[in-house]
Amino acid sequence: MAFLRQLSTKRLCEKILIKKYLSETEEVTLGRDPTCQIVLETKMYRMVSRRHALIRLQAEQTTTNSLRWEICDLNSVNGTYINGQKLQECQILQVGDRIRLGYNGPEFIFDNLSNQKSTPSVSPPLVNLNPPPVNSVADVEVEDTDSITLTQLFPIASTGKQLAKKAYLYPGIITVIFVVLMFLTVGNAGAFNVLLATYIASAAYYFVYQLCGKQKPWWVLFGVALTTVLILLSPILTVFIGVFRIILPGDISVNPQEVGFFDFLIRMFFGAGLMEELLKALPVFLALLIGGNLHSPWRNKIGVWEPLDGILLGTASAVGFTLLETLGQYVPSIVDSASLQLGVDAGELVGLQLLIPRILGSVAGHMAYSGYFGYFIGLSVLRRRNSWLILGVGYFTASILHALWNASGVLNIFLLAFVGVVSYAFLGAAILKARVLSPTRNENFATQAIVNK
Repeated sequence: MAFLRQLSTKRLCEKILIKKYLSETEEVTLGRDPTCQIVLETKMYRMVSRRHALIRLQAEQTTTNSLRWEICDLNSVNGTYINGQKLQECQILQVGDRIRLGYNGPEFIFDNLSNQKSTPSVSPPLVNLNPPPVNSVADVEVEDTDSITLTQLFPIASTGKQLAKKAYLYPGIITVIFVVLMFLTVGNAGAFNVLLATYIASAAYYFVYQLCGKQKPWWVLFGVALTTVLILLSPILTVFIGVFRIILPGDISVNPQEVGFFDFLIRMFFGAGLMEELLKALPVFLALLIGGNLHSPWRNKIGVWEPLDGILLGTASAVGFTLLETLGQYVPSIVDSASLQLGVDAGELVGLQLLIPRILGSVAGHMAYSGYFGYFIGLSVLRRRNSWLILGVGYFTASILHALWNASGVLNIFLLAFVGVVSYAFLGAAILKARVLSPTRNENFATQAIVNK
């Protein structure tokens, strides 16, 4: 009879170590979920997923009478390791194999009674000696207060891959690089503003990226943002202005106090909402078109195949739009105006004061509208039969939110804040729904992180 035996560590009492006999008719699941056959206590084993790994009898046995057991990783966050090697899907277990749940998690050894020095006359019952409840005296960790390890003195020696995965090492590196570059550009307002705006926009986008939980190559996201910038600098923008602001009733150059709120709202709907949301969506549609004509894996990396793809590409496009609009239009305009009245230094300070809220607020502004429309673009791929209805609802809704933001500031600053909160709520709701609809939900790192908390 095969069984799993938890290996002793300095942190555990011997009497709470787990020993589990395997059954030919029952699959054994290891994890923190109470429904697992081997339950790991949550506070002690945070690196273990709720349903981490599965051990079962292999369906196809050899011609001999020996039984073969296999272990499968259940898409755990921190992985399953067999003899120090990370498990990929499933693997046949051999007597003496060491199974570790997570990089520094609990370790078990796979063994059978024929390998023991003495065999009991009666087969042991199928039992699960799990750790007692948290409030039990036996559940208290035993620590050797007189000893200290090298990794306790130098924690970086034991973190390994966890440093990059859980401690946000790469965002930290990028932050340090931007800090150094901003130090070097002190006194050069233009370069400093570009660096600061790029860093804030990247941080805002990283926040949305983490919420989405789907991996997308950075060069694809950067390419979408750059494409939006190039479109804004091309004659395409002139064509859009001619259609939406001259042919259609989208002239936004009027004084809102002279035309009234509702007239101004209609102008913003055509001249800002419909025009800018379609413009920002062009790179997303382009990625959809290119991805549809590629072969795997490039089609999945570049294309739009689900709502999460649309959200990630839509918000990336919004980052490019916001950076060019802020650095190329709004900041230079207010700096010139303030410099004439207050002086050059004061003008640059006013420009900086405008830059920060505009870029940071893009999460509830351009990124919210474009990400929301991107959700519908991806949804139209999953639900092709109703694609035009889906695209129409998404385009109209995103444009309404955009127009409300632009027009609400005329009435009241609190109304402006309310519209911003609503816009972000729409984006957040779209992300949550997209994660539910995602065909790759099992690979979503945001969903896994929530499930395994």
